[in-house]
Amino acid sequence: MNAKPQRPESARPAAHAGTLLSVNVGLPKDVPWHGKTVFTGVFKDPVSGPRRVRKLNIDGDGQGDIAGHGGEQRAVFVYQLESYRYWERELGRDDFAYGQFGENFTVEGLRDDEVCVGDRYQIGSAVFEVSQPRVTCYRVGIRMNDPRIPALLVSHRRPGFYFRVVAEGDVQAGDDILELARGPERMTVAELDALLYLPGHPRQQLLRALPIPALSSGWQASFRALLDAEPGSGNAGLTTASPPPAWPAFRRLSVSAIARESDSVISIRLDDPDGAPLPHARAGQYLTLRVTPDGAQRALLRNYSLCGPPAAGTYRIAVKREHDGVASSYLHATLAVGDEVDVAAPRGSFVLDTTRAPVLLISAGIGATPVLAMLGALAEERSEREIWWLHGARSSREHSFAAETRSLVASLRNVRSHVSYSRPDPDDLEGRDFDSAGHLTASLLAKLDLPRDAEAYVCGPAPFMEEISAGLAALGIDTARIHTEPFGPAAGLTPGIAAAATRKPHAPAGPPGNGPRIEFARSDLAVAWSSDYNSLLELAEACDVPVRWSCRTGVCHSCETALVAGDVDYEPDPVEPAADGSVLICCSRPRDELVLDL
Repeated sequence: MNAKPQRPESARPAAHAGTLLSVNVGLPKDVPWHGKTVFTGVFKDPVSGPRRVRKLNIDGDGQGDIAGHGGEQRAVFVYQLESYRYWERELGRDDFAYGQFGENFTVEGLRDDEVCVGDRYQIGSAVFEVSQPRVTCYRVGIRMNDPRIPALLVSHRRPGFYFRVVAEGDVQAGDDILELARGPERMTVAELDALLYLPGHPRQQLLRALPIPALSSGWQASFRALLDAEPGSGNAGLTTASPPPAWPAFRRLSVSAIARESDSVISIRLDDPDGAPLPHARAGQYLTLRVTPDGAQRALLRNYSLCGPPAAGTYRIAVKREHDGVASSYLHATLAVGDEVDVAAPRGSFVLDTTRAPVLLISAGIGATPVLAMLGALAEERSEREIWWLHGARSSREHSFAAETRSLVASLRNVRSHVSYSRPDPDDLEGRDFDSAGHLTASLLAKLDLPRDAEAYVCGPAPFMEEISAGLAALGIDTARIHTEPFGPAAGLTPGIAAAATRKPHAPAGPPGNGPRIEFARSDLAVAWSSDYNSLLELAEACDVPVRWSCRTGVCHSCETALVAGDVDYEPDPVEPAADGSVLICCSRPRDELVLDL
């Protein structure tokens, strides 16, 4: 027999708070959904007799997506009979069974608007602590056979909550729920859920929530991001905030200078045709250019990182000439000083932070461009931060902005630099042109005694970013402090969906649509909208454009995408609007022609 858990001395005498009506478990399984296969543990069934509750789970239970569910802070999901009755009335249904909402414990009592994060309860011989509200995703909609459910749970303030297991033990249906202690700040599950997901985010409430020790680290990070967010940047607690664009769609800018930076890279300076200073950009952002090379059937969209001083009143981009690259070849061979091009406003969330933490600027090849802008910004403000400039190139002939970088590094007081050449030329001198021969690798970084509390900005080819990011994490740098910037389409995020062969983005199968043209800028694809699709997300999926999503109903903001040009209508309306200049593709349709940064 297990010893009965001891109450903290500061706790009040145990009080009856409710009853455990059902213990529900289920192992993950494959479920067909919309032509895909979803691996999910959302299907839970009641069990009889005692069940052992452990730190990470209940015996016989499991999660399909351990990134979004499960773990010590989300060991047991709880939902209430009172909410069951509410949804039966609201949805006009009478087919619910215990486990219907994917919960492990169906309880009587413990309402979301009464239970507070940090509250502790004894059930059977186990002790639990409320750790966070439930994070809803599309899979509860599958379980309920109603895709609206993730949004409804949030908007109606009935999310349910997770228990952390303080003391392992046995539980069974019929056990009393005894309140052992109350959490500090007395913020309810419903209150905290609304603070993150619903519009408003009152500052005083955020400051109340942050000190709650039982609140999971993920929710604390979200509340800190909301406190630091700029106006118009959307829900920074759910997605990386991108500053609002300085102008909508495209405007004409004139080419005022073109310079050769290496054998394969040129820089292009862009100005307002009338001589007015251009709006400030953030160090690390990019521009979207629309160009029409001779003989091209349509205009081409390309993103190029800004690599000049952010507050110069002009913009400078760098363009590497790619093999068979139609747009880059046009810009290298045809574009001339005095020409005008269509340019969308600076965008992007890969931006230099404003803290005093050490900063690592790590790049390979043309990936130097956004971090060069960061280095320039730090030099412009005469930063006292500890700065590391780490770059890899083939040789001096392919080392873009080498002289400029050395000058910026020399102007800073607390900076270290390391440059690696993978194929040095015979005239390249170690100690003068570069610091080590070979690639810039994670094993090399491990020898440099990098600060573990740094903010790291990594840009270059995808394999390089993956290796460097993993290496930095292995050194002990928090993954939340490791920022990367892909030049092509970003990696998709489709939680629980079985992996499928990667295909190049393409027009959707079947007859072409007759609606507005939708351009996927990073995927170099333009297609006509068809009313056969319920959302822009569904169209992107039909085109094999990489996408990111989780709830599919306008709650989680995982699908938030930069809207370069055009406008949309929402159906249903999202729980909270996207940032200015962005769109939630999971619940939107085009109002006119669109350019999406996908």
